[in-house]
Amino acid sequence: MGAPVPRYDARLKVTGEARFSSDMPVANPAYAVLVTSTIGKGRIASIDLDKARAVPGVLDILTQHNTSELKPVKFGDGSATSIQKLGPEIFHNGQIIALVVGDTFEAASEAAHAVKVSYDEQAPAATFGARGLQEEDATKVSQQHQHLPQAGDAERAIAGADVTIDVEYETPTQHHNPMELFTTTCAWTGDRLTVYEPSQFVYGLKNGVAQRLGIEPEKVDVISSYVGGAFGSKGTMTPRTAMIALAARRLNRPVKLAATRAQGFTVSTYRAETRHHIRLGASRDGKLVGYSHVGWEISSRPDPYVVAGVEDSAQLYAFGAVATKVNVVHADRSTPGFMRSPPVVPYIYALESAMDEMAVKLDMDPIEFRRVNDTTTSPIDGKPYSSRSLMTCYDQAAAAFGWKRRNPAPGSMRDGDWLVGFGCATALYPTHVGPAAARVRMKPNGDVHVQIAAHEIGNGVYTVLGQMAAERLGVDLASVTVVVGDSRLPPAPVAGGSNTTASSCSAVMKTCDVIRNKLFRAAVTANDGPLAGRDTEGLTLRDGQVSAPDGAADNLKDVFKRLGVSTIEEYAEFIPKGLKPDAVQDLYAGKLTMTGGPHGEKLMYATGAEFVEIRVHALTREIRVPRIVGAFAAGRLMNSRTVHSQLMGGMIWGISSALHEATEIDTARARYVNDNLADYMVPVNADVQEVEVILVPEVDHDVNPAGVKGLGELANVGTAAAIANAVYHATGTRIRKLPIRIEKLLTA
Repeated sequence: MGAPVPRYDARLKVTGEARFSSDMPVANPAYAVLVTSTIGKGRIASIDLDKARAVPGVLDILTQHNTSELKPVKFGDGSATSIQKLGPEIFHNGQIIALVVGDTFEAASEAAHAVKVSYDEQAPAATFGARGLQEEDATKVSQQHQHLPQAGDAERAIAGADVTIDVEYETPTQHHNPMELFTTTCAWTGDRLTVYEPSQFVYGLKNGVAQRLGIEPEKVDVISSYVGGAFGSKGTMTPRTAMIALAARRLNRPVKLAATRAQGFTVSTYRAETRHHIRLGASRDGKLVGYSHVGWEISSRPDPYVVAGVEDSAQLYAFGAVATKVNVVHADRSTPGFMRSPPVVPYIYALESAMDEMAVKLDMDPIEFRRVNDTTTSPIDGKPYSSRSLMTCYDQAAAAFGWKRRNPAPGSMRDGDWLVGFGCATALYPTHVGPAAARVRMKPNGDVHVQIAAHEIGNGVYTVLGQMAAERLGVDLASVTVVVGDSRLPPAPVAGGSNTTASSCSAVMKTCDVIRNKLFRAAVTANDGPLAGRDTEGLTLRDGQVSAPDGAADNLKDVFKRLGVSTIEEYAEFIPKGLKPDAVQDLYAGKLTMTGGPHGEKLMYATGAEFVEIRVHALTREIRVPRIVGAFAAGRLMNSRTVHSQLMGGMIWGISSALHEATEIDTARARYVNDNLADYMVPVNADVQEVEVILVPEVDHDVNPAGVKGLGELANVGTAAAIANAVYHATGTRIRKLPIRIEKLLTA
């Protein structure tokens, strides 16, 4: 495990010196305000701008009538949605239909409210159960998910099993609600555009905006030094960016936009609501013989967004026969998008709830049921796991939690008026890794400068990249300067899929090793010097010296003199095994490829086990979570402090998913009701009492050169199921629709 050093950017953030996108200074900015649709489906019949234009200080208004020069970008090619025009067709409530720009924010805001729009309205289909939905087989419409896991004859295996369950689960729409709003600032210098926007993929945004504007990508720079929360919502280009760039070009003046919190619910993405039908079959000794999982996911009318988490859930246990299917359900909603652990949060919640139900039916301890069905190979094609420490996680977490104190009978544990329940569930996340490039510069005094267009979204990327460079070049972390979040730097993948540390650290490691080898060769090929004539094998770089195993050492400054340089600067590209040789070239063009998870020669996954104690008041049905314990194994941990923070945050989000979080929908008008932080429920301090994180050591040389498995998204995968299972243990009532709230237990 890496040293638990404090965050590289900690002081900057707590003192306010860290500049986020809206903080970036531009000369004489104008201010933009969005106008969004108030209907869920239909067409704009007319738009009256007279009163808006009459507001003092209004500079420009963009509508469908003066934005035809913006080019469309196909959904899936870096664009969050194909709904990019300002009308006339309305695909969802809150769709952007106009952009008002003023000398001041107040002028633009007043004018935006003065825009009068008439619609030809139609009845929308908001969600599951509505009339007019369109359902499609995901394998027919999603290029990424053309082949979902299948093995053997699951129908026959389940039908002939000794014990079976047949259950359905539901998860709600959820919104990211990052602390930092969705903002964009665009400034032109001649024909060159600079975009300041919180982004999880600056190269994707750079190329996408260029395509929308019809200019060369080399003319666009995207700067995003810090992102104040994203969770997936800032990973792809939304329509607003090109609109702001167009407004700035029309005015020949920088333009700034900060969408409102309510607008953030519709101008960006969200976690799609899902439905699941799971059937399991097992022999009486608990051995699974069949697993069938059918999923349904809400998407927009034009876009086949789908996460198809069965790709991962089908690898989790020795299921025997497997049958999976996923359906895209098109509704009159904006297009969903990635939200922390997008495939596995809903699908593993459903599976792990079903596993608990099967354990109850078999009268088996839930841990032992999972142990009986643990596997080191894929149930689909027999591929081995690169490493798998799932049961080690269960053993350590169970011991710390005190699972042995559990009375398995539902409703049997009580503390005064409180019913006590214990629950557990598996956390699983695929190890993704993508191509990346880095530039590293080193000076004789040990100063190191690292450049890579990775993304600081709160994940600690500045810190771990600095640690990797310090480790490989043998310097103190304080001597390392890290620069990220700028499309003028060598490219890194999207900060999504928990791949950043694995991908970017591997690129920095490779670049630093080029410098190491250059210094080693200079030390041993010198005509004189303490290491002259030696083999480079066994040499190390540490404390300003090139050192041999026997203690002989050459001063770094002398090695630089022998090279005849005052600085060494190297650029290197990292391409994971299995990706094509031009993967980095594609990355420069904003095209991302990744490998890992179920793809490749071995299965690559991080795993964990989560245990929850819940308390349900016998009379009021209030639900409390006094403690939660999680043990996680994710390969090499670059910084145990930031790792602990990520895993704790993930489990807290899991509590939110289980008990609080849901975007409420007005089904008659397809509108979001709680589009604010007052009504959108998330946990507060009183909801999170004791969270224990256990870091399970794991070595995996197959995943990537850094040995890292992503874990930023791992910990919130199993929590909701663990809580649902604990609620059943406390009350004897099985709630299969999230979130679990008082009213569901009162009416059960």
